[in-house]
Amino acid sequence: MASILAVDDSASMRQMVSFTLRGAGHDVQEANDGVQALEFANKKKYDLVLSDVNMPNMNGIELVKELRQLADYKFVPVLMLTTESAGDVKAQGKQAGATGWIVKPFNPEQLLSTIKRVLG
Repeated sequence: MASILAVDDSASMRQMVSFTLRGAGHDVQEANDGVQALEFANKKKYDLVLSDVNMPNMNGIELVKELRQLADYKFVPVLMLTTESAGDVKAQGKQAGATGWIVKPFNPEQLLSTIKRVLG
């Protein structure tokens, strides 16, 4: 199964995401903001990154830009899991290199099917 980096400043959201992903057999590492996520990404290559947009220290869009600078993460799928559904924020995410967009509250089946689709 896939190794996934789940990034969200909300502990309860990280727990829900991890529970869903681990239940499907994925290996999950949790990070509480973009800075911590980048630290983890520099040490290990994940198959997929799932990130919130609105976080302190480094938001999700900044994180995508930083990840895309790393050779290991040029083509790794990065999904944004966020309450942001505004078109301009989505456009910023796409410009930064985000692969897809899932709006919270998420449906576990939808999350898993989206991950399955982007991992091929």
